[in-house]
Amino acid sequence: MNEGLVFAQFGLLAMLILQVGNRWSILRLDHFSAGLLTLSVLLAVWALTANRVGNFKIVPEPKQGGKLITHGPYHFIRHPMYTSLLLFAAACSLIIDGWWAWFNWLALLLVIVFKAAIEEHYLMQHFSQYSEYCRRSKRFIPWLI
Repeated sequence: MNEGLVFAQFGLLAMLILQVGNRWSILRLDHFSAGLLTLSVLLAVWALTANRVGNFKIVPEPKQGGKLITHGPYHFIRHPMYTSLLLFAAACSLIIDGWWAWFNWLALLLVIVFKAAIEEHYLMQHFSQYSEYCRRSKRFIPWLI
């Protein structure tokens, strides 16, 4: 099931990217879309800087020997990479400007929320300090969600 969630996540992202690619010749990138794309990339780079490649897996299960990261963007939100993907997908949806793109974004949101819940279940079992970390951080949006 966990692999199915990863497949759904990347499949939905790929569909959005392909739709943007199909509109490349008539692409209109407004300031808001450009801002979301920039924010998405900056958050992803910050998260990867804080949580080095090799400390995490794409499937929502902790890596054997992995460490709980609570600094950088992880100080504020538990899933900055998921937030980055949602920001990127929202920017793509704005660029595409069609109901299908927003339906795709909503499906991606549901997959990521479900995937994050499963991941947090595993992390609670794997790290004794994870429940305290959850009390002082938000899941996706600092100070809100």
